[in-house]
Amino acid sequence: MLNVLEVVSTVAVGVMVGVEFSVVFVLNRILNALPDDSRQRGHAHAGRMLGAVMPVWYIGSLVLVAVWTVARWHGPGTGLVATAGALLILGVVMSVLLLVPINNLNKTWTPENRPADWKQLLQRWERFHYVRLVVIIAAFILLVAALV
Repeated sequence: MLNVLEVVSTVAVGVMVGVEFSVVFVLNRILNALPDDSRQRGHAHAGRMLGAVMPVWYIGSLVLVAVWTVARWHGPGTGLVATAGALLILGVVMSVLLLVPINNLNKTWTPENRPADWKQLLQRWERFHYVRLVVIIAAFILLVAALV
């Protein structure tokens, strides 16, 4: 049963990393190539859609990793799993403090009501997102190493 938890936890974090990776390197590049009104609408829609799903995914992954850590407390690889959990906590904290406030603004914008600095705010969100992506990739790598 513990092996199932380990695999499910690793896959959940891995798929989350894949989604966040595709946001940075696929979705944002597509949206940023559109004319301003379409670009802004696309970012707002993505913010609403992913903003509804990702909190559950981040917290769910963190809970799985926490359970894995407790279940294997004195076993091999526990330090790696606990460190991965700490990195996931950092990812959640970064989300709440840095990314969510910008996303909450972004998802309400329309071409008629967006602020003059909307592009700069989206660029700030993207920079924070890059850092968070590095953090969760590191967590994923540690989970994979703990399995091996």
